[in-house]
Amino acid sequence: MNDARARTVLVVDDEPAMRMALAANLQRSGWQVETAEGVSKALEKLHGGSFPLVVTDVRMPDGDGLQVMRSARLSSPETAVILLTAYGTVPEAVSAMRGGALDYLTKPISFEQLQSAIDRLMIKAKLPAMAREQSSVKILGSSPALLNALQRAANAAAANADVLVEAESGTGKELLARYIHEQSRRHHRPFVAVNCAALPEHLLESELFGHVKGAFTGAAAAKPGKFEVAEGGTLLLDEIGELPLLLQPKLLRVLQERECERLGDTRPRRIDVRVIATTNVSLLRMVEEGKFRPDLYYRLNVIPLSLPPLRDRLEDIPELAQHFAATFATHAQRPAPKLLPEFVTELQRRSWPGNVRELSNFLRRVLTLSNCDEIGVEHLSAEIITPQLPATPAKLTVRPGTGIRELEKRLLESTLEATRGNRTHAAEMLGISLRTIRNKIREYGLPPRRYA
Repeated sequence: MNDARARTVLVVDDEPAMRMALAANLQRSGWQVETAEGVSKALEKLHGGSFPLVVTDVRMPDGDGLQVMRSARLSSPETAVILLTAYGTVPEAVSAMRGGALDYLTKPISFEQLQSAIDRLMIKAKLPAMAREQSSVKILGSSPALLNALQRAANAAAANADVLVEAESGTGKELLARYIHEQSRRHHRPFVAVNCAALPEHLLESELFGHVKGAFTGAAAAKPGKFEVAEGGTLLLDEIGELPLLLQPKLLRVLQERECERLGDTRPRRIDVRVIATTNVSLLRMVEEGKFRPDLYYRLNVIPLSLPPLRDRLEDIPELAQHFAATFATHAQRPAPKLLPEFVTELQRRSWPGNVRELSNFLRRVLTLSNCDEIGVEHLSAEIITPQLPATPAKLTVRPGTGIRELEKRLLESTLEATRGNRTHAAEMLGISLRTIRNKIREYGLPPRRYA
């Protein structure tokens, strides 16, 4: 983009008064303004060159703003596009965000609203790393795979639709959810996280939706659920695939009606909450297996996002490793060690099936078990480094006539041994849920502390 266009905005609106008002206000803020009275004129101007910012009405006599947006993004993927409409609907907003719009404002708007959106979104469109620096949520890395995921998350943050994040364990799904919350208009309201796998099934319903006094034995006082606590903000439903089938219809109703009813109550409460659901398994596969309701899946999967595994962004390992080493050294009240180049190179040669979490744990282990100013390849000893997980559990020798329960117990023990007690990895290898792993450990009387 040449210097003449560096501060030029294209304003597209079929209403002359609106066009003039937008142009006048933008000019007072230091923008050079070009205007177009419809889609065809806008496309002509975009054909002549790209703009850093496009502000366009959605519905016009000769087309719609989505056409303008697609043309602008085709000209320059860095262009920030803000859509204005008097007929705002959630499906329309979602379509806009998926297409690349960075904000979606419903008329009538104040110029303060527009200016605030411009200030925020120009940073997101052109300098995603700068936007991350301004946030308290630090997502480290500058690989193309990560920056692309963060750009999509920034786009999604401007919408008010629910988000589904599907990514492997240890990639930072909760961190991404917090990033979306902080970049959204809800950032000044609560961010509430619920781990659907960590709570017993009989407590999860009360935790999510709340209860009134006397709703069940032990309910000595009324308690609001997480949906109410997150009012106006964001509710993270972590490991949504672990949500019991019996609770899924109630969650579906809450998402559809935006009303929440406490256990034992007959009066629903209106809620204004954005839901971000995360999972490390394919929900679509769970739908096909009958383990997850298809209607709930499609209701959650409004804006699908993902995060790349660490093996797909190995160029981020030097920055991550140095960050973890410095952080853990600070906690241990010692100087941060120097990571030698050959040590970092060896880190980049590993596949890291546990992703960023595994890398973090490894660096913590290295610093705990060593007390050196420099960390080299000698610290990659078998006593320190995590062994690679086997692709499949070791073969079991089974005598004819062995009972099914005994066989299941032995298979579970063998898999847990192979994963060094990591329940999440064991669940993935066996193709069962984390909740099932936990229940089976309890059922067969296996030592729970050993298999944490």
